[in-house]
Amino acid sequence: MAAPSWLWVPQLFLCLMVPSAAALQVEASEQVCGCCAGPMRNESVAAVFCGSRWDRVRRGRCCLEGDQKIVLGLDFGNCSLHRLCSSFQEVSTAFVIDLTDNPLESLPEGSFQGFTQLQTLALPLKLDCPGGSEVWKNITIQGNNRLCQDQRNPCNGSGGFDSLCPEGSLCTSDGPGLSQCLCVDPYHGYKCLRQGNFPYLLFFGTLGAITTILSALLWITQRRKAKTF
Repeated sequence: MAAPSWLWVPQLFLCLMVPSAAALQVEASEQVCGCCAGPMRNESVAAVFCGSRWDRVRRGRCCLEGDQKIVLGLDFGNCSLHRLCSSFQEVSTAFVIDLTDNPLESLPEGSFQGFTQLQTLALPLKLDCPGGSEVWKNITIQGNNRLCQDQRNPCNGSGGFDSLCPEGSLCTSDGPGLSQCLCVDPYHGYKCLRQGNFPYLLFFGTLGAITTILSALLWITQRRKAKTF
């Protein structure tokens, strides 16, 4: 049975009200790049990485991919950080991150969730590479710093993560030592046990309709309150 024609209305409403992914990416990069004052240090691994290509530009403590505003590198070294910035996980596109010369006592579990492209991570010597030594191909010590390089994919078999995914799903990396199971078509739902196409139109149409109704009720309520004064 065809979906009701009115379902396009709430979808259009959501498109107009929800910020675009590109706008959110720019906002996130601006927050992170301003987390530590000053320019990128020339001797940091992030600065060396940024200078290896002409199409990479520096912005504050960040290395960006040209005009795309995509963060490729972070230099948060010597920033007196006791904890990571609140918006740190918004820049999971980074390939290189430098956190050296900071009084960091620990890194909360899941700090690098989603950082699947991270290939070089420089840490204070007291901190271990996230995920453990088996997650990185090379771990070296340089003075008071620990350098974690070449992140391994935990789903390649050596880590055993792929065997944890149920039938109808595939294991995919979710950061250093982390993985997630993604359903493959036509499976979906809890533990990928359901078959068939996911009812996207019905789901988002219903969600949009509820959002529209709640917004209308809120608008009416506010107008009534305004008239009473």
